[in-house]
Amino acid sequence: MTSGKMPLILDNPMGGEAMQVDLDDVDDLFGDGAPLALPPRPASKRLRQRLDDLRERGCCQGIAWAKGGTIASITPDGQQLQLRYIRAKSKDATFALSEPTTIAPWPSLPGGPLVHLSWGPTNSELAAIDAVGRVIILNFNANMNRPSISRKWDSDSLDDSQAIVGTYWLQNLPVGNPRSPPYTPCYAPAVKNGNGNNYNYQMSPIISTGPWHPHPSKSTLICITTSGMLRMFWGQNTGKIEESTLELEGVTFAGDLITHAAVCSDKTKTLLIALATASKQLRIVQVLINWGIPKTEGTQSVPPTNQTLNPTLSKRHVAVTSWFQPGSSDLHVDASMSKITHIEILPTIPLKTSKEWSPVVILTVRSIVPEPNSPYAQEPQSIIDRWELLSDQQQSLHSAFEQLGARRNSVGSTAPNGSRLKKLEPIVVNKIVIGVSLVQFGKVLCFAYSDGSVEYRDRFTMAEMYREVNLERINSVLDVGFSQSGEPLCLQMALSPTNFSLVQLCEDGQTKWHPINYTLSEPESMTDAQVSALVATFTISTAQTATHGANIDDILAVARNFVSKETFAVEWVKTMVQMMKITVDYTEEAPHDHLIKNNILQMCLSIINYLGWRGDYQPRQSWGKLSMLALNLRNIVIMITLSSNTITINKNAMNPLDEPEVVSVLAGCVKWSTDLLCWLCDSLFCLFDDPKFMNILKQPQLAQMTAYLRSKNEIALHLVLCSATRGLLSAVCRRITLLDSFSTRAITWYENREKANQNAGGASDPRAAAHAALYAAYQKIRRHTSSSLIKADEFDKLLTSLSADIRSAYNTSLAPLGEKAAKAASNSQAAQGQNSNAPRPDVAQEAISRGRQHCEMNLLLLQAPPPSFVSVVDKFFNKDLKEFRAHSDVAKLYFGDYSILEVQDGPRTLAKRKAAGLKVDLFKKVEVSRQMRHDAKGRILWRGCARCGSIMEDLVMGTNKPGLSFLLRQQGHCCCGGRMAVLPGIEQS
Repeated sequence: MTSGKMPLILDNPMGGEAMQVDLDDVDDLFGDGAPLALPPRPASKRLRQRLDDLRERGCCQGIAWAKGGTIASITPDGQQLQLRYIRAKSKDATFALSEPTTIAPWPSLPGGPLVHLSWGPTNSELAAIDAVGRVIILNFNANMNRPSISRKWDSDSLDDSQAIVGTYWLQNLPVGNPRSPPYTPCYAPAVKNGNGNNYNYQMSPIISTGPWHPHPSKSTLICITTSGMLRMFWGQNTGKIEESTLELEGVTFAGDLITHAAVCSDKTKTLLIALATASKQLRIVQVLINWGIPKTEGTQSVPPTNQTLNPTLSKRHVAVTSWFQPGSSDLHVDASMSKITHIEILPTIPLKTSKEWSPVVILTVRSIVPEPNSPYAQEPQSIIDRWELLSDQQQSLHSAFEQLGARRNSVGSTAPNGSRLKKLEPIVVNKIVIGVSLVQFGKVLCFAYSDGSVEYRDRFTMAEMYREVNLERINSVLDVGFSQSGEPLCLQMALSPTNFSLVQLCEDGQTKWHPINYTLSEPESMTDAQVSALVATFTISTAQTATHGANIDDILAVARNFVSKETFAVEWVKTMVQMMKITVDYTEEAPHDHLIKNNILQMCLSIINYLGWRGDYQPRQSWGKLSMLALNLRNIVIMITLSSNTITINKNAMNPLDEPEVVSVLAGCVKWSTDLLCWLCDSLFCLFDDPKFMNILKQPQLAQMTAYLRSKNEIALHLVLCSATRGLLSAVCRRITLLDSFSTRAITWYENREKANQNAGGASDPRAAAHAALYAAYQKIRRHTSSSLIKADEFDKLLTSLSADIRSAYNTSLAPLGEKAAKAASNSQAAQGQNSNAPRPDVAQEAISRGRQHCEMNLLLLQAPPPSFVSVVDKFFNKDLKEFRAHSDVAKLYFGDYSILEVQDGPRTLAKRKAAGLKVDLFKKVEVSRQMRHDAKGRILWRGCARCGSIMEDLVMGTNKPGLSFLLRQQGHCCCGGRMAVLPGIEQS
């Protein structure tokens, strides 16, 4: 008997054989043999209410995910906001959703509950909108979960006719070559190269169409009201957010009311607005924004920061049609069939097959849920309708707008411009759509459903995507074996900016986070082809995220699952450096500013730092240890540099070094830096005293040396051999020397002033207390520099000598490579008959630079130095370091306390730190514990990095300390690039 046959034994009362009945055949008793099926789960009351909300107004998104990482949601009662983010747990470095921070930056809500949230493209600005259309804008630049208010809504009217049905943030002005068309690079697809596991990356430009706010750092919010008004909130050069309005449609009766609206940017640098009215009309309006800035031919016009903006708005009606035309099959359908839940307008994008642009597409969704007692058999379904906006004749945009002034009274009429809306075939899905979003530069539509599933469709064909694994041509992380879904009984959903995870608002009121899941195999059993595909998809996703300035934390959260594959992290960063052409070679004597401002290199170091971190009080991977030190060095250089320059606060010039609090912070940075120099020298001296290591140096290759260092988890030698980390060390040494000079002069000045006051009879000085505090702070710096076992200026000389030897080794070993490249270029030019005197790039120097870049990338990732470094390392240990060691106190260095660096990870050291609960303040560079810095309720006030777990004291920025506030504003991000958040109160133990 098979498992599919379950016999039913019936006793035969006549005494004959028992009768056997197969349940598989029971279906035939009821007709055509169709299998029995359970009825679909009836829609819950909360889901029905959610659909009613979507039909009633176009703006009712209750959860949204910012590029900066903050997840904002509206509480069930609509009275407050909850702020969350994903954060790496200090126990094991895995990510999880944080506990909510509940805020209500308003005394009351006279206009009704909050109904909609919308994040801006940059500046971490959140627009929160209530039921009558009042708009408050919150800024999250300083913290992920403690905003400041950029715009209050007190002046907004309490008028139902101003309820908002559509929102849109203008793209930010791209910053780049002013004479080239603004674009965003797209690094996909990754195409497999032949039969190997290598990939080629096909970078293509995505043209940015505008319009933009004329200042790259300011944003503009567009809102459409139910009465047909456009409200534009934009940043003035004073920092204040102002408002401009434009009437789009005249409302004379209830049927003219706008129920849903969508906005997009057009290639003509205007806005296209789709309006759905209560009378089932679909209207398209074009809006031009004139910022009143004189245009400069061939350049992007960025006005001076002191120029007052005075934008004007004008409109043009483009097309109109009906968005609902019932057919004969719709006779018995309930009233929800004729109500929209979502509307989207898909902007035009360039077509690959031609030089043409695709037409604008308007998309609407209607979701139908069968009534519980309906006599008609009907499944839940969503109908997706689409219209293409076509132009039958060419017409100049600006001439139409010039004629508009004479026709301002023709509101509601369609201009005779030949544009029309062409209806496309509808798509019917037997699920309830709860969200629609446009991803991958407008090429792909993402539909979120109430059962927790997510579906991607091609924008042009509406065919489902990512249903099969494709390792040959990778456009998305879903191509390589990842799946994406949430839990059922979902009311709202928001994708992360990277599309690597999603958050849900579920029917039980819970907010849940779901990253993508790898389905092809377990990480330990992955094949080389799968690992290569994984590296490729993480590379293009990270590059795309970096280009948009978005947070990469959920990418790192997924990457944590593959950290057991040792080659994964290294190959990921290597591929990033090669594809994005990230500079890692700082061998030449270039200004340190170039190294410090290399933000993409900081992101690569951040990736290595996170993947090398296994949690607090756990030993780090060696490359994670190197990147941690490099990131901290970079942050210290930035802080000292900013503090040493005069800044302007409220039109008043001041120097942060005039505040004792700033000098005290820098004293901690100096102590951390000098401890690093001492630890580094001690580590190098220990290698010098290691006979096994010194014997290995006699080998003709350095691979064995690298393996030995890796076995000891030793990174000191790579820190000085790698040009990027060596440059950071040199920059810190020079800034320590600078601060030492400042402190010596300041101490002398204060002491002379004190003597002068005493000689003058001890006259009281009103600033005596401030002078005493500064004097004490500068003494602290002087004490750290003078007591250091390693002097910064002397160590910098050692680094300078090593740098010269490395440059010489590169020039000698790579010269043949340059000559070969120059010869090949010359032969190629002669074969093509080109003029030999024509100017051309230095091919030989480019080849040498590429060779250095390759070697430096390996050093940064703790791989073997090139063979040409054999003589360099030998001279460094047997001559330079030997001489430097002769003038150092080796014994005191060996027994020194370097706990503040958090780099020593022996079991006893980690256990001791864990028992004491010690961590290092990111800002002040001092050790802190749970017994320090607590409020009246016994809670420690800390800010923590969501990515690497670093913490700092939650200092309040005050107007009486402008220098300290200036430095604190630079700490909105951790040294690793992760965002900082206010941590919940930790009760004293």
